[in-house]
Amino acid sequence: NYNRFKNKVQGKQMNEEEKNAWEISLFCRLNMNMKRELPIRPSEMGLLIFIAESEQEVTPVMAAEFFKVSKPMIAVMVKKLCRMEYIRKVPSTEDKRKYLLMPEDKAIELVKETHEEYLRNMTSLQKGMGEERFTTFIGLLREANQILERE
Repeated sequence: NYNRFKNKVQGKQMNEEEKNAWEISLFCRLNMNMKRELPIRPSEMGLLIFIAESEQEVTPVMAAEFFKVSKPMIAVMVKKLCRMEYIRKVPSTEDKRKYLLMPEDKAIELVKETHEEYLRNMTSLQKGMGEERFTTFIGLLREANQILERE
């Protein structure tokens, strides 16, 4: 799949900026698609991880702010995750208009399995790149994320 797409792209003349964007895009796709049998979309998986691993109770507003997306976008994901029985909505005891997002057991299990897969990929990268280059890579990713978060 990657080689077929790469061959199509290689036929096109790309400047250095386009090549860089393509490499970053490819890395993100490979990383996102590593567990292909996920029963939910990657964005929904991100929300599930956020809910399952949060140290505090999660509301839809908190999730929207964390992911920097609209509340309606979170609402669509919440509705689907509830329908698939990955999460449940629990009314807030403080404010009847609000509700908390609580993970079900099957969500916790899926997050655990996915987390283990992510760790395997990171270990593979670390071994393939070597400790020093991997540490540099992670440092550069951290710096890039900080720059993009400021914008």
